[in-house]
Amino acid sequence: MKESVVVIPTYNEIENIVAIIRKVFSLPHPFHVLVVDDGSPDGTAEAVMHLQAEYPDRLFLEQRKGKLGLGTAYIHGFKYALRAGYQYIFEMDADFSHNPHDLLALHDACAVDGFDMAIGSRYSSGVNVVNWPMSRVLLSYFASRYVRLITGMPIHDATAGFKCYSRKVLETINLDRIRFIGYAFQIEMKFLTYKYGFKIKEVPIIFTDRAKGQSKMSKGIIKEAFLGVIQMKLDSYFRHFTR
Repeated sequence: MKESVVVIPTYNEIENIVAIIRKVFSLPHPFHVLVVDDGSPDGTAEAVMHLQAEYPDRLFLEQRKGKLGLGTAYIHGFKYALRAGYQYIFEMDADFSHNPHDLLALHDACAVDGFDMAIGSRYSSGVNVVNWPMSRVLLSYFASRYVRLITGMPIHDATAGFKCYSRKVLETINLDRIRFIGYAFQIEMKFLTYKYGFKIKEVPIIFTDRAKGQSKMSKGIIKEAFLGVIQMKLDSYFRHFTR
C-alpha cells in the first residue's frame, strides 16, 4: 500500500505551484503530490505537466473542466487517493499559507501517534496567523468559536484546510453525501470525523497569508459556512454514525 499523498487543489496558481511542489519533494519523507486543477486559464496545469517529467513517480495531475469548487476538488482527490491505495491523505493549499514542513508533524500525528485525523491548527495555542488584517483574523477565530458552540466539536480551528486523514476515515465517510463546497466543506469533514468517533489531534502551526496570487474567499463562501453549520447539526440528529 502506498503511504502518503498531498492533495493540492488549484485554480490560477501559476505563481506558486512549481515552488510548492518542489518544497514538498525536498522534505525528508517521500510524499507524493496530487494536483487537482479546475481548468486554470493561467497555465497552472501545464506547469505541473512539465514538472511531471522530473518527478514521474511522485507527481500526479487531475484536470477538471471549469471552477467546480474547493470541496468537490478535494473529494475528487480523495477518491483518487483511495483508489491508488494511499494510507495517509493530506490536504494543503498551493499558496504557501500552509508551510510544507508542517506536513511532517501532521504525518507523525497519524502514522506514529495513532490519530485518525491531524489538523494544522492556527488557534490551538493562541492565534498564530501572519499577514492577515485584524478583521480577517477576528472573522476566522470567531467562526471557529461559533462552530464549536453549535456542533460541540472540541476543535479550536474548525475551518482549517491543512489536514491529514488516515485512510479509514475517508473510507468511512460517504464522500458522495458531502454537500458543501466552500469553507463549510472543511467544517463538514471535521464534524463527520468527530461524529464517527475517530481520534482527532490539533497540531499547532503558523499560518501565513499568501504573498502571490489571489485569494478565493468570497461573501458567498462565508454565508455557506455560517448557515451550513446549523444544517449539519440538525441533520446529525437524523443520521446514524456507526463504523
